[in-house]
Amino acid sequence: MSKTIADLQQDMEAAAAALDFEEARRIRDRINLMRGGADAAEAARADTSGLVRQQPGAMGLGTSRQRPVPPPGWKPPPKPDLKTSGKKRK
Repeated sequence: MSKTIADLQQDMEAAAAALDFEEARRIRDRINLMRGGADAAEAARADTSGLVRQQPGAMGLGTSRQRPVPPPGWKPPPKPDLKTSGKKRK
């Protein structure tokens, strides 16, 4: 049986009142997924344990964006030689 957002909101408030903040966090994430367009079944199956909220308060614009993590074994490409102009000699 799928729950509506209003039902999940009540469950989240009850979990927070019972000081079960981990369950309240899981329900909050399900609500956010449902508001984002996922149906109730997809939101219930989704694993939200790895989601991390952005931390505000960093200096400058765009610093609250998460940094991409390169895949294991990735090496950056070689840098170009600055002493050449990139053209072939004739």
